[in-house]
Formats: sequence, C-alpha cells, structure tokens
Amino acid sequence: MRYLHTMLRVRNLDTALKFFCGALDMKEVRRTENEAGRFTLVFLCAPEDEDLVKQSKGRVAPTIELTYNWDEETYGEDRFFGHLAYEVDDIYATCERLSKLGIVINRPPRDGQMAFIRSPDLQSIELLQKGDPLPPQEPWASMKNIGHW
Repeated sequence: MRYLHTMLRVRNLDTALKFFCGALDMKEVRRTENEAGRFTLVFLCAPEDEDLVKQSKGRVAPTIELTYNWDEETYGEDRFFGHLAYEVDDIYATCERLSKLGIVINRPPRDGQMAFIRSPDLQSIELLQKGDPLPPQEPWASMKNIGHW
C-alpha cells in the first residue's frame, strides 16, 4: 500500500492557494478542471516532497488534494476533510481481506479501480488500484453502495 493524498474541500480556491502555496510554500503539481462535474482539483506537495512526486509512477504522491466545487455548498466543519487515499496492488484482494475483517466496503470496486471504506471514527479512506483498472469482477461488479463515505 502506498499513501497518495488527503482531500480537503475549499470554499475559495484562490484564497486556499494563497495559504498553502504562499504561506506554506507548497508546490502545485497537478490541476484538473472538470466542467461536467463542476469542480477543480489541485494537487499540492511539500517542497521537500517535490522529488518524490516527480518520481511517482502513475498517481502523484504524497500530496494534498484541494477540491473546489464551483457551485456553492454549505459543508459544515466536519465536511471540509474529505478522505485519505492509498494505492493498493490488488483492489479486489484488498477489499476481500478488509471485508473478512468486518470492515464495510461503502463504495465497492465495481470498476476495478476505486473503493471507499470508513475508519471506526468515520474518516473516509479511498483505495485506488495501482496501474490500470482491473477487469470488472463479481461479486464486486454488482454490489451496491452501503451508507456514504
């Protein structure tokens, strides 16, 4: 398992970047604008992690993901923290092992690429398949979401 990022929601992207990049000297390493979803993702790294990020194969890590939703939302303080993300060698094997430990798979890896679980304290944890997505596989392909993440 490899740590990838922590997602934080931000109300104002410019203000957030002024804080993280201006005050904390973090570096922007990737940006995604999604018009259909109406959001922007900006990935930042600490200055000392810049070489690690450049050497990352596939997903850049270790980073902070700033998520800016274009339409105003009221999150409440508990919704600004989004999730931790980890990359795993085999998402199906990982989810099967976690399920056997009694951990609920809130968002099953139907696509062979992404799943979500929650910690005992209800923090969301995203699991992402290393490399290309695995082919859809049962029982995961037909499993429904449970709860939220």
